[in-house]
Amino acid sequence: MEVKTFKGGAHIPHYKSYTEDKPITRLSSPKEVIIPLLQHMGAPCEPLVKVGDKVKIGQKIGESEELFSAPVHASVSGTVTAIEPRTVPTGDKDDCIVIEADDGPQEFEMKQVRDPETVTVEEYRECVREGGLVGMGGAALPTHVQTSPRQPVDTLLLNGAECEPFLTCDHRLMVEKAEELIKGAELKMKSIGASKTLIGIEVNKPDAIEAINKIIEGRDDMEVVPLAVKYPQGFKSHMIKAATDRDVPRGARSAELGCIVRNVGTTVAAYEATIYDKPLIERIITVSGPRVTKPGNYIIKIGTPLAHVLKECGVEELEGHKVVNGGPMTGLAQVDLNAPVVKNTTGVLVLPPEMIPEEGFTDCVRCGKCVERCPVYLYPNHISTFSEAYLLEEAEEWDIMDCIECGICAYSCVANRPIVQMIKKAKQKIQKKHKAKQ
Repeated sequence: MEVKTFKGGAHIPHYKSYTEDKPITRLSSPKEVIIPLLQHMGAPCEPLVKVGDKVKIGQKIGESEELFSAPVHASVSGTVTAIEPRTVPTGDKDDCIVIEADDGPQEFEMKQVRDPETVTVEEYRECVREGGLVGMGGAALPTHVQTSPRQPVDTLLLNGAECEPFLTCDHRLMVEKAEELIKGAELKMKSIGASKTLIGIEVNKPDAIEAINKIIEGRDDMEVVPLAVKYPQGFKSHMIKAATDRDVPRGARSAELGCIVRNVGTTVAAYEATIYDKPLIERIITVSGPRVTKPGNYIIKIGTPLAHVLKECGVEELEGHKVVNGGPMTGLAQVDLNAPVVKNTTGVLVLPPEMIPEEGFTDCVRCGKCVERCPVYLYPNHISTFSEAYLLEEAEEWDIMDCIECGICAYSCVANRPIVQMIKKAKQKIQKKHKAKQ
């Protein structure tokens, strides 16, 4: 079996043993959900409901007319009790619709409304748009934008790498929902006009590789691509290079290379939106950490407060611990456990004190480890130094905007410098500066 990969990156401890064998189960429904009106790249939604309204599970409650946006839906049936700013996983306060759940059933009824064999491209695109689909691997780009590429696309690349430590939700989805994944890929291929689907999976998931190979056995238009276990193997440009051997110039869109990359979770969600009219109101999330009593891969409703998730998973003592929304490399430490699960939440991690880097850092010691391991061949040492000093023009000259914020630089730094955090803040300032000039 030929294993493919990319140049650079780092081998990071997996910490996946806590949950990689845990079947997908459903977490209890909370008494209250908090639905942010912005859970995607692009324009925020405007509320379609008001305080006091009764809503049903799956009902659209927020929408925008902008192309780069995705509607939001009620994940429970109940009563709208507030429309106000609430803390979200980024630590910001965004407008949210708060719903108090009623006492009735809170599971979406999966009734087939379309035949996968006869669904038209137009129906698929409309269902993806109306279902509020976004990239569920982390980017949260509105999925409907990718359903009608402007240039010819020959390859659909399904991203099943899941290279971040701890996270196993995509792994379990591929094992348990392989058939739905392949049916979802067929719909996506029809939409973009692709003739081939490649499914990239790291080789530390042999059961997922086996499950999918069993479904696609004998097909010439689909193939599993075994990938080396290395971070950040799952990032789009590295996935394309490893799976197709196509060079990805900086700033290039994947469609320009004849390839569309889709997360496996998003692919299944798009299938469910098309065949069952199920909007993105819940998702599979890994809850993990050395001291989590009930770690696992749970179906959790969008809008569920993190405090509810932790309580249901047996987490009581948090003194000295850090709660992370997402993976440990790219996720966000939480300042408020009332913040909700959102569409691109992949994990809820509880990291004990011994896993948290010590505070404080020194000047760069010029060891070059961050440069050696940078998967997009930048100089994080120089860029972070300019970022720290607010020398934004110099940082731009050293290609700061090409940083994919994977976190390898900070992980590798012997001086404990928060390199990626410095770069993130500088990029935000640069983006604001450019918007102000427009």
